[in-house]
Amino acid sequence: MRVTTQKQWVLVWDLPVRVFHWLLVISFAGAWLTAESEAQQMLHYAFGYSACALILFRIVWGVIGTRYARFTHFIKGPTDTWHHIKLLFTGKSSLRFSSNLGHNPAGALAMISLIVLVLLIGITGYWIVKDYYGDFMSDAHETIANIALGVVIIHVLAAVIMSYMQKENLVKAMVTGKKQGTPSQAIRGPLNLVGIVLVLAWVYLMFVIYSGAIASITQ
Repeated sequence: MRVTTQKQWVLVWDLPVRVFHWLLVISFAGAWLTAESEAQQMLHYAFGYSACALILFRIVWGVIGTRYARFTHFIKGPTDTWHHIKLLFTGKSSLRFSSNLGHNPAGALAMISLIVLVLLIGITGYWIVKDYYGDFMSDAHETIANIALGVVIIHVLAAVIMSYMQKENLVKAMVTGKKQGTPSQAIRGPLNLVGIVLVLAWVYLMFVIYSGAIASITQ
């Protein structure tokens, strides 16, 4: 039986991963833009807590999801990660990871950092609502949010740079789910139902938090 090795468009990112990515973009941006407005306080809570819920989903999906979604596939040790970052700064592409269609080690580091930071933002935000630790917690919340914004900016710049270096639009790949590879590298399917349920769950959570139905986390 002949195995095809010619490069073609193959499915790499399932729909749940793509939906998570773009809903997190919306949630983070929404929470940031409404942070200073008392009139939009409930909307700020809705975006913030929804971002945390998305992160919790991603942690679960990082264990049970498709091949490139799993943490075991893209989280590398400190040596591999540092080696990859050094190659990026020298303008060389890492041949060691060129056959991996998923996250590279630097992208994995950014993802793990954002997972931790978003959860910390959510926890400190909840403690502010409950008036724990006073001004210290408010300062911590703002500081962590600023660090997260810095990581997001670096992540966006890295995506643009890597798109140029690899001659492949990584942003588009996170929309279509497809990258250049061999058929054997494709995932088993888009899992559309899970992605649709995730969207509906996010919309519902946004609504119930914004409406004040979950008073225990907003007052």
